[in-house]
Amino acid sequence: MPINAASRLALEEIINVLLSATGPRGKRRLCDMFRELPDREAWPEYYDIIPQPRSMNGVQEKLKKNSYRNVMDAYEDLNLVFLNAMYYNEEGSQIWKDANTLKGMLDNEWKQRSSVLPVPRDSPPPSSAQKTHQPAAPTAVSTAPVPIAPAPTVAPPVAPPTPAPAPAPTPQVKRSASSIPSTSKPVPILPKSPPRPPSPEMEIDIGGASSDHEHVEEVARDEQSEEIVRQLEKGLPRWEGFSDEGWMAETNDDVYLDLVLAIKNHKDIVSGNRPSASLETLPEDWPIPHTPYNSPISLKLIESRCRMKSYPFSKSFDMDMEILFLKGRRWYEPGTEKYGHVCLLQRLYQALTSSSPPSGPPYASSTNFASLRAGPGTARPLHSSDTEGVPGVTTFRVSIKDRTFVDEVHYKGWSVRLADWLHMSNPDDPSKPIVAQVFKCWVSDEAAKKGTPGLTVCWYNRPEQTIHPAHRQFWEGEVFKTSHFADHPLEDIIEKIACQFTARHVRGRPRPPFWYPGWPLYVCDSRYNDRDRLFVKIKNWNSCIPDEVRKNPDFMPIYPFERTVFPRRFGSPFLKGKNVKGPGGIGESTVKGDGEKAEPGAKRPRRTGTHSIVDQTGPNKGLYVGVPGAQTSTPPGSTSQYPQHFQGQHQVQPRPQSSQNRPTEDRSIITAAGGWSNLASIAVLEKVPPETAKHFDRDPETNELLWFSGAPMNVARPSGPQYSLAYLHFLAKKRKANQAVGTDEDPNKKKKPAPKTATEIVNAVLSDVGKP
Repeated sequence: MPINAASRLALEEIINVLLSATGPRGKRRLCDMFRELPDREAWPEYYDIIPQPRSMNGVQEKLKKNSYRNVMDAYEDLNLVFLNAMYYNEEGSQIWKDANTLKGMLDNEWKQRSSVLPVPRDSPPPSSAQKTHQPAAPTAVSTAPVPIAPAPTVAPPVAPPTPAPAPAPTPQVKRSASSIPSTSKPVPILPKSPPRPPSPEMEIDIGGASSDHEHVEEVARDEQSEEIVRQLEKGLPRWEGFSDEGWMAETNDDVYLDLVLAIKNHKDIVSGNRPSASLETLPEDWPIPHTPYNSPISLKLIESRCRMKSYPFSKSFDMDMEILFLKGRRWYEPGTEKYGHVCLLQRLYQALTSSSPPSGPPYASSTNFASLRAGPGTARPLHSSDTEGVPGVTTFRVSIKDRTFVDEVHYKGWSVRLADWLHMSNPDDPSKPIVAQVFKCWVSDEAAKKGTPGLTVCWYNRPEQTIHPAHRQFWEGEVFKTSHFADHPLEDIIEKIACQFTARHVRGRPRPPFWYPGWPLYVCDSRYNDRDRLFVKIKNWNSCIPDEVRKNPDFMPIYPFERTVFPRRFGSPFLKGKNVKGPGGIGESTVKGDGEKAEPGAKRPRRTGTHSIVDQTGPNKGLYVGVPGAQTSTPPGSTSQYPQHFQGQHQVQPRPQSSQNRPTEDRSIITAAGGWSNLASIAVLEKVPPETAKHFDRDPETNELLWFSGAPMNVARPSGPQYSLAYLHFLAKKRKANQAVGTDEDPNKKKKPAPKTATEIVNAVLSDVGKP
């Protein structure tokens, strides 16, 4: 989105200060040398050395045409103007001094406007000559004063698609007002989604292959990783808040209070507790980080405004409720009970404001008010032969029957388009929303649902929604692509998120509008086959996203890190010293060997081209921090922590030779001692301090400390005595001389006579005796 008015005004002020800067005597303008680019014909080597030429006039032109999509791109261009000049010219020259002075003025003026402008990074941008030619020193010397300031390539602004008028509002039901999910104009069945406005001069990693097959030159140290990520995210553009589309239709003021009381007084049927207590304990004055919502907001405050009839429009009330739910999601840790209460009440509220509200009060639902009957881990697709789980919830492909596909839909201030990532309501566990990617946006053509918009998404499973070996490790925020596609109404939307595949996640963070700081962010490295319980590394990332964006280079570009940063690694969530909700668990793959009998009803999976893609051990890069949330109070030998229906399959049996690779045997001391669950009450884990760790080498791939408790057992044996080179040379010369005469014997050597036998000696003596 374009730069807002306040940021634009601050940028113009900074540029004017730079253009008006003069030398010590006040007669020479320092910036005149950097207004235009040097002539390409006269200085061709300049364009060979400088990868991203920029100039002051070029920056002004792009700002005038509103081509910048965020403030940091404008700062990067201004910074490159002076960095390029300092790289190309000799240090100490007049041009170098002027560029250095103007760069200092740019940084100072930017800091003075920190209340409006974001904090930039300290290091040069990745596209600068300093980074591109690192570690070479800038030694090229200009022989004549030339205009060094590089000029940008002006990219024409991309006009966003014109939204069509929203459909007519659905009839209002008693005691509630339906939200109007608006959609853009219909398109053919297989549309080409219009590209989003790209960020100018972006560095894009297409990610056609897994990063595991690429050589990583430099991996950030453990203590540096968080600082690198924090420094990058600190300078990224901030989310500007909810849009003006998709809100509740205008209705009677009394409906607002009824909705608030319905949320406030809702009770859990089993426990009798009120989930709204989690909303009531939120601090009223706490500003939501990384958002423009800093005003006080609480359930009590909204109720008071409803009683005083302070809301002039339905949109104002609807937006306050969504901001309250957003505040709860950011305040509580994802996966906790209170976080689940917030998501549950949000889904109830969105059901009450839909065209088909549930009956009540009291309100009850076996699916936590979600539209589907089951979530990841328990849902089974149509025509599945699997006897476990809930059948008929998902499909293996995107349905095109009785629906018209559209470019985008709008709901509660969210604009959802093809290939966006979402949190969807989970019918099994509200505290763990479904991670999903949009494959189609559509409007139903069925007679009973005519004009109702919806989404077809692909599900991604969390680690606790998979069955995996006990030794498998997971990245922080890791999810797994499945083959489950599901149709969701817009009321199932919780919020927009982002998910990166490994090749990009370790190199940077997504650019707007695909992700903003504060949004949940996940990483995906493998597929998960829930029928065979197999994890398969993804080799071709393009096969995992919708067809319409596979060849689009503008899909989810990144702001790059200074160095490669791998996420932290954790053990299985089921190794914690407390009960962990499934529906996954500890178990082995159901794939059998060639000589084994397959399970009843199971089909033998098609063999892959190579066995190396099956990954049952998980990632091996990144800092391993153990099992998250392990409890030290769990005594050894306690009862099983896994669901009862998984007890039988959690017994790990040794498998015979199979067509699949067997997982690497874990011979660590932790496994030998019985795992973390047994060590939790007696073991003490202490991290090696940095002052000690710096004296030891690290693994070049995993960046882990190479620590050995003793000398290696397989010491190399010393070699035995060997012939000298002089003696071998003598033998070679001798053999060559023998070959020259056709024999291996020396012709000059006298032959030793053969010794006589005993008979010959006796006969010789007798003959001598008989002589006269």
